[in-house]
Amino acid sequence: MATDVPMTPELEQIDGEIHDIFRALQNGFQKMDKIKDSNRQAKQLEDLTVKMKECKRLIKEFDRILKDEESNNPPEINKQLNDRKQFMIKELNSYVTLRKTYQSSLGNNNKRVELFDMGAGSSEPAVEDNIQMASAMTNQQLIDAGRNQMDQTDQAIERSKMVVAQTVETGAQTAATLTAQTEQMKRIGNELDTVHFSLKKASKLVKEIGRQVATDKCIMAFLFLIVVGVIAIIVVKIVHPNNKNIRDIPGLAPPAQNYQNRRLLWAEAFIGP
Repeated sequence: MATDVPMTPELEQIDGEIHDIFRALQNGFQKMDKIKDSNRQAKQLEDLTVKMKECKRLIKEFDRILKDEESNNPPEINKQLNDRKQFMIKELNSYVTLRKTYQSSLGNNNKRVELFDMGAGSSEPAVEDNIQMASAMTNQQLIDAGRNQMDQTDQAIERSKMVVAQTVETGAQTAATLTAQTEQMKRIGNELDTVHFSLKKASKLVKEIGRQVATDKCIMAFLFLIVVGVIAIIVVKIVHPNNKNIRDIPGLAPPAQNYQNRRLLWAEAFIGP
């Protein structure tokens, strides 16, 4: 089982230990045919089982180190190392099958047979040992157990289908909700634009009203000043009738100079010209 695959010293050491175990397993199973005593055969089989467990542990360690160093190796080296690991798994499975055959022939129905779930397409050894009383089961029991496992698998598949259907339904509902919320956001945006336009129009109207009010106030103030000026002139004329610096207001008769003049004015007003 020598190999030309380049390995790190740690992997090479593990590979060498696995190679030694495989050689010991090969020699051990060859001795099984030469041993006639059933007790010695059972003892030999137990020793071989211990070696297979150690071999399995080393294969797991080999796989762990391989994964740690996978990023540092070229793809070709990783492929060769994975092929080497798969070869070791197949080799170990062949010894497990051979062990089951010898144990079945010995009639040890109370011995537990360790099943290694490491197929050729598997990328790594099983994480946990799958131990069953396989040697104590008849063919019909094995068939029933297989059917039971298939039924459980079918049920798991149905549950998975239900979960997928529920997920799809939830996704559809979420999409519909998002669509409705999008439309609502569009309507709110349009309403905000309308409000903004109305505010701008109202602001312009307020400015125009303000300008009109300011203009009206200026006119009122100007008229007030005119009225105050006229009143002031009238008061001054009455108080100082002889002041020539103040011109007469058009339409307003000058005040009478004396009592006689006032009588003439009254006579003219009633008698006429």
